[in-house]
Amino acid sequence: MGVPINNVTRRVVYAASGTGPYNFTFEILAAGDIAVYRDDTLLTITTDYTVTINANGTGYVTLVASPTGATQIAIVGNRTIARTTDFVTGGDFFANTLNDELDQQTIFNQQNAEGLLRSLQAPQTDPTSINMTLPRASVRASKVLSFDSSGNPSATEFIGSNRGNWASGTLYYVRDIVKDTSTSNIWQCITQHTSSGSQPISTNADSAKWFLLVDAAAASSSATAAAASASAAATSASNASTSATNAASSASTASTQASNASTSATNAAASASTASTQATNASNSATSAASSASSASTSATNAANSASTATTQATNASNSASSASTSATNAANSATSAAASLAAMDDAEIAMTIDGGGVVITAGKKGAIEIPFNCTIDRWTITADQSGSITIDINKSTYSGYPTTTSITASATPAISSAQKAQSSTLTGWTTSLSAGDIVEFEVDATPTSITLATISLKVTKT
Repeated sequence: MGVPINNVTRRVVYAASGTGPYNFTFEILAAGDIAVYRDDTLLTITTDYTVTINANGTGYVTLVASPTGATQIAIVGNRTIARTTDFVTGGDFFANTLNDELDQQTIFNQQNAEGLLRSLQAPQTDPTSINMTLPRASVRASKVLSFDSSGNPSATEFIGSNRGNWASGTLYYVRDIVKDTSTSNIWQCITQHTSSGSQPISTNADSAKWFLLVDAAAASSSATAAAASASAAATSASNASTSATNAASSASTASTQASNASTSATNAAASASTASTQATNASNSATSAASSASSASTSATNAANSASTATTQATNASNSASSASTSATNAANSATSAAASLAAMDDAEIAMTIDGGGVVITAGKKGAIEIPFNCTIDRWTITADQSGSITIDINKSTYSGYPTTTSITASATPAISSAQKAQSSTLTGWTTSLSAGDIVEFEVDATPTSITLATISLKVTKT
């Protein structure tokens, strides 16, 4: 016997609470016209539940056992789509048979409509040229779903939307990427918001809603310091070369003066010999000899002083050369620091979004991704659609070993507690090293509260 089929959604979800009853307000023709789920598990009629149908076609479900540990019970229209009645020309044409057939067709249409409500759809106002067909499996494997310039689905490695330069009064979404024009730093949005205030973002009132991807300001400062140190080293080296040249010149002067002293001493000896053979000029010659000897002594003293000066200048040249070497070492260290700062920009992010489909997220494994490069985990971040609590464990395996996985978070499992976001770089006990080709799996632990959509991201440094 047919019943009126009202315009209602053929799906209802309850928070799990005992054995029921769990009512449904859409009409059915038979107990097998519905499917019952405990969280994500499809239950079996009679074994797991019974169905009671009211006179108007609505009814309720009673569970055989209390759903311990479950968070929700879902009842969905699930009548098998088939036509079992065939009207024969000239045969019987009963109203109740026609009503049952029309009821079935209406139920089928409502079931399809309910399923479409939970699917990804383009709006009615889109151009007729839109093609919502996904790329084939081999193209979209291990990729992120995005949309091209025409609005059609595409598969890409892109993990954020480039929004250009930051501007005040702009609505930014999670994963949007902007440039701070005051510092040239690159930031990624981690909380949806409408921007206000002014740059730099690091001192803006909304700074906690952004994650620094590229610290261009620090890299520029390190490069400037390295250039200054290199210039100072070049100047010290030039000064050392000049001091060495002056020392060589002083040594040459000292050698000349010593030679002159030797010549004067030779002349004094000749004068003395002449004085001994020329008695008549002895007094004058002796006086001349004494004078020559005094000059020779003075010249020798001057030569010794010049040699001492040359030694001092050579020592100064050695010290200048040592200073030049130290400056060069400092320049090399600054260049190394600059290289390290630039290397720190080689960061990346690994992320997973967990969608409860409009209801509170349930416990269990929610998905896995392949790591495309060697890297080290530096920090985790969780953001949610609303304030609540959730714990997300992270498991790891090689590709060949999957689906067997092992937790990498020890006792420091990422979690939000009565909040809408959480973040930490304290990874006590973690296995932070990931290799290209590893499989990372995300698993919701315990029983989340309130949150129906959450995103967990790992900031990593490529190695």
